[in-house]
Amino acid sequence: FSIWQKRHLESALLFAVLLNFKHIYLYIAPAYGIYLLRCYCFTANNPDGSIRWKSFSILRFLALAFIVVFVFVVSFGPFIYLGQIPQVLSRLFPFKRGLCHAYWAPNFWALYNGVDKALSVIGVKMQLLNPDLVRTGSMTGGLVQEFEHSVLPSVTPLVTLICTFISILPSVFGLWFRPQGPQGFLRCLILCALSSFMFGWHVHEKAILLAILPLSLLAVSSAKDAGIYLILTSVGHFSLFPLLFTPEELPIKILLMAIFTVFSFSSLRALFRREGKLLSCIEVLYVSGLIPLELLCEIIYPLTPWQQCLPFIPLLLTSVYCALGIAYSWIRLYISAFTRPAATLKKRQ
Repeated sequence: FSIWQKRHLESALLFAVLLNFKHIYLYIAPAYGIYLLRCYCFTANNPDGSIRWKSFSILRFLALAFIVVFVFVVSFGPFIYLGQIPQVLSRLFPFKRGLCHAYWAPNFWALYNGVDKALSVIGVKMQLLNPDLVRTGSMTGGLVQEFEHSVLPSVTPLVTLICTFISILPSVFGLWFRPQGPQGFLRCLILCALSSFMFGWHVHEKAILLAILPLSLLAVSSAKDAGIYLILTSVGHFSLFPLLFTPEELPIKILLMAIFTVFSFSSLRALFRREGKLLSCIEVLYVSGLIPLELLCEIIYPLTPWQQCLPFIPLLLTSVYCALGIAYSWIRLYISAFTRPAATLKKRQ
């Protein structure tokens, strides 16, 4: 909200403090950095909206730099003094913990792992792979560790870094060349969060909330954004169900999500009643598929004999199914960001 009120120095201070409290907010740091540089350090634009390079204010840039550096010095100063920076960095960036958690975050790498699993099973069945060389259960064994894929090329931290950088680059370029005010910043922030979730290394499942929460602000601005929000929030919240795994929590999480989902659908449908349907038939069918998936994972599968020998199948199904919806939402957000008419943007601003 400091961004909306044009209190740029205050927003820089608050975000720097937030980032030092929890480094997961590094996902959205590019959006903050580019926006503050573009809209605060450069004080004017050309008539066509392009940047006026001569308007760069060195005093504003130094003020921003001082605030950010000061926060980081206060935060990391004791560790630098005690010579503990390598220990801190090793905990902040756990590259030895493997590509995914034991329960895969529903992102691109969950789909990648799922394809590798399917190809390895097919390869063994068709006698194209040596069963002794297939790493059975290494990815879904419930352990946090490094592993290698059986068929597809194994993924390294550098590969995920490159993929993440490439995925956020269009949104950052769009923010630089077409800032579109605070709303453009918010859209870039969501895309940075979702892109980092899609391609990051050892992403935690809860990181999907970094995209869902700010997207709720955009959901009331247009019918397209509302439709994307309904898909992402339904799938994203459902993907967190395995984190609440005790029987006592089952009715609570289902009831809370049902109440929130019904409220979201009814409220946005009433807000955009003149815009037509917010979701297509296929999208409605996909979101509705979460119901039989939950019944299968929580009630039916535990009663089968496969529960003893393949206990992580429900997690695998949940992760892969939700990854499809989140990937679809990410693609639609990018399409929406670069196809939205400039006139509509100016009118809504």
